[in-house]
Amino acid sequence: MVPSATTRRFALQQVQQETTEKTALPRFFTLEMFMFTVAVLSGLVLIWSSVSPYRSIAVLIVAGIVFTLSLVIVIRLLMDPDSVRARQSDAMLRLASQTLDCMKEGMTSDAAQRICQLLLPSTAAIAVAVTDKDHILGYAGYEEADNPSGSVIRTHATHATLSDGRGRILFTPEEIGFPSGSSTIQAAIIVPLVVGRTVEGTLKFYYRRARHISETQKSIAEGFGQLLSTQMAASALEEQTKLATSMELKALQSQINPHFLFNTINTIASLIRTNPEKARILLREFAVFYRRTLEDSADLILFAREMEQTKRYFTFEIARFGEDRVAMEVDIEPDVDDMMVPPFLIQPLVENAVRHAMPSEGKLTISVTGQVKGDDVIVCVADDGVGMTEEARLNILHPESSTGCGIAVKNVHDRICGYFGSDTHMEVESELGVGTKVTLVLIGGAKREY
Repeated sequence: MVPSATTRRFALQQVQQETTEKTALPRFFTLEMFMFTVAVLSGLVLIWSSVSPYRSIAVLIVAGIVFTLSLVIVIRLLMDPDSVRARQSDAMLRLASQTLDCMKEGMTSDAAQRICQLLLPSTAAIAVAVTDKDHILGYAGYEEADNPSGSVIRTHATHATLSDGRGRILFTPEEIGFPSGSSTIQAAIIVPLVVGRTVEGTLKFYYRRARHISETQKSIAEGFGQLLSTQMAASALEEQTKLATSMELKALQSQINPHFLFNTINTIASLIRTNPEKARILLREFAVFYRRTLEDSADLILFAREMEQTKRYFTFEIARFGEDRVAMEVDIEPDVDDMMVPPFLIQPLVENAVRHAMPSEGKLTISVTGQVKGDDVIVCVADDGVGMTEEARLNILHPESSTGCGIAVKNVHDRICGYFGSDTHMEVESELGVGTKVTLVLIGGAKREY
């Protein structure tokens, strides 16, 4: 996980580097204000002494010297490059820090509105806006009441930036998307907000005149566009990390359930007298099973190792129910065995089949297959058990599924999407009295690099 504090420091440094040399915001240091005050007061004394009929040569000389020195010092402070850069850096970093503080919960509507209100006084723009892919999130400045949060994006220039990811500097209302002469807004800068390779929104600055767009304004727009993009990416990463951590914990908890634990212990205990050798083997495998469960809770593992753990789990189910009641067939291509996957993908599906598909009479056969199709990998876990109703099949991936079959299947679904991308998906087919088939379609799994 990338700590948000590190990201914030990087973003602040980035804005400082890109805006310091071009951006001057009005903020005086205490020494500058003091010397300016001395210059004004000594100047007033000098004028009064010059026009007064009771002028004093000594006062004139002292006032003149003080005025000259203080004026020279003020000019020197204002023109000193280090002082200029210090003022610029201090002002920009303060503004950047305030902007990042607004985004602690991500780019929400409230955060976007506060950001617009912060940026507006620091630019020559008459309005500042932040959008997502479809709607205005925040708007401050001219015609603010006509552009509330949630309004649909109207200008074609904004849609174009969302489409191609290119920033735009627009010098006429027609380029922005306004009718000629119908708006006070005559120019604009539009900067894309990019997370990874996806444009998630825009940052827009609107101007009353095209000549108001200077290099300073371009620098501010580009710098803060990159700052917001960086923070949005950090927020997205934190959310993904939280999801991954949550799913890993649920996966681990779903494996160490009391029913499986007690059933296995009882099975081993019953074999101690009737078949001590088999009991010894199962006990050793049981220890290895749980050690592997703990070891595999956080890392990517080989698919072959996942299948090894699944087979080890199934050994206990065979010992419990007998070979005449359960069986598992495995057909995995070598390329699939060599693929890296998140742990606990296959075992929960096999466990579900044993727990929920077992017929009251006869044998339950579970088959696990894996094959490469182009760049993708297709993994199937099928059984010839009792099956399920169409309603149960449709609800199996519902977010509120929190017990039994639901949590295990949703867990696997969320984990493959988290590692292989949103195009990866799970397909569930089932028919009462025929059986159930769960298919994992891992998009790009065959060419994925780790």
